[in-house]
Amino acid sequence: MKNLLTDIAGVRVGHADDAALGSGTTAVIFDQPAVASMDVRGGGPGTREGSLLDPINVVDQIDAIALSGGSAFGLEAGGGVQAWLAEHGRGFKVRDALVPIVPGAICFDLLNGGNKQWGRFAPYRDLGYVAAAAASKSFALGSVGAGLGATVSNLKGGLGSASAATRDGVKVAALAVVNAIGSVTVGDGPWFWAAPFEIDGEYGGRGLPPAFTPDMLAMRLKGAPAVSAVENTTLAVVVTDAILTKPQARRLAMIAQTGFARAIYPVHAPLDGDVVFAAATGEKPIDPLIGLTELGMVAANVTARAIARGVHAATALPFPGALPAWKDRFG
Repeated sequence: MKNLLTDIAGVRVGHADDAALGSGTTAVIFDQPAVASMDVRGGGPGTREGSLLDPINVVDQIDAIALSGGSAFGLEAGGGVQAWLAEHGRGFKVRDALVPIVPGAICFDLLNGGNKQWGRFAPYRDLGYVAAAAASKSFALGSVGAGLGATVSNLKGGLGSASAATRDGVKVAALAVVNAIGSVTVGDGPWFWAAPFEIDGEYGGRGLPPAFTPDMLAMRLKGAPAVSAVENTTLAVVVTDAILTKPQARRLAMIAQTGFARAIYPVHAPLDGDVVFAAATGEKPIDPLIGLTELGMVAANVTARAIARGVHAATALPFPGALPAWKDRFG
């Protein structure tokens, strides 16, 4: 286990980003179609193919997931991932036609100091194609891909990942793009809200503060007081090697959202666009009640850890007024 989403067999991740743009995309590629669904808790989401992932709708397997910066412009990243899949003969078969199924979601990073004057067409479709082509079992964390331009209330955000297994050996892993309106750390200190779930010092090993003060529990919002719903989102992809139905994948996504609450304060606000995709590669059977409950519990833990790792691994953007990275402040 490498503590990455790609610890799930048949899953690859690729990034593409532009340093001058201050933005990028991340593609999650499934070597075989995966059963998937989605849960949305934030009040300002931006998604692609979200209705398709509703358990009442027909198509229950997907080929990839596209995550991107760029706000609504970034939804075009899914088209780039789709183009790469089409070139490789992937997709939902309708007689002689193949349609790659690529849900996606975006976060807002248009005000982070990068050059967003791209002309007539935004670059995200091309970035999505490059990210899909680059997908592999190893991938970087922090200020890369869809996490390049991400921020939280007081620090540079980023892209993180984590993995674990249930007692029966069913694996579950998460990838998160952390661009929340709230804070991932406690007050002005180095402690992560997700500290109780940390493994092997993966995000600094600082634990929790010895005591909580009212100031630590005060609300810290990005851009306050002039905040906007479209500026903030945390995106997560949770993948398991369990055999799940589409409704069970939806339930897994819902339980995994608990990990957001363990790692971000405040969370699921009208000012956020929080989205969790859940996908299953279908290798190992689980009990539909107790087994799914345990799987969801572990999924929430790895989601919280992925969020903290994304901020811990981030590096500050090289633009005037950019927020510092966690490592800049706390080493």
